[in-house]
Amino acid sequence: MSELLVDFITSLDGYASGEGWPGFWGLEGPEYLAWLGEQPEATHLMGANTYRLMSGFAAGQVPEGQDDFRPEEEASVDELTKASKVVFSSSLEDPLTWANSTLVRGDAVEAVRALKSNGSGLLTTIGSLSLCRSLLRAGLVDRFRVIMFPVITGATGSERIYDGYPDIALEMIEHRTFDGRIQLVEYRPTVLEHPPLGAPA
Repeated sequence: MSELLVDFITSLDGYASGEGWPGFWGLEGPEYLAWLGEQPEATHLMGANTYRLMSGFAAGQVPEGQDDFRPEEEASVDELTKASKVVFSSSLEDPLTWANSTLVRGDAVEAVRALKSNGSGLLTTIGSLSLCRSLLRAGLVDRFRVIMFPVITGATGSERIYDGYPDIALEMIEHRTFDGRIQLVEYRPTVLEHPPLGAPA
């Protein structure tokens, strides 16, 4: 059975991106980049908006506000191009132009449930906030990982991650600091029907 990891890169105040900021908020360091390069092979799950954005980068469209890709951003997009990707969308058309991408038009929750049951590798999300929310609500997520960069983007932040989430209890299974400033926290999530009556065990 496959394991499903929801994986977010955020500002400290929980935004997935910020207008005018470069990738990684321009704060990635050698320790963090080395860790990224060591990540296991995975199939990446995404929705249509993330697909359009990332496939555009892969085709050479530079992020707004930048003249060029930084080497770190280019390497990240190149790795994604090589990886297997499953895209959930009712608006995109086959064949998808980004290499190694498969389009799924049906219900994403049921499709991911089947991928988990029938597979053996790692499934991981990239961006795709509404997809991640749906998978969490359905209880399909095995690990929930957030990498927080040391910025608060109150004025420019976009894509608030946790709006519309259910209540979720989080059991920490890993934490780490990269380059003295980037914080990783990883949890096993449990969706709650109601707040716990007492303090968590």
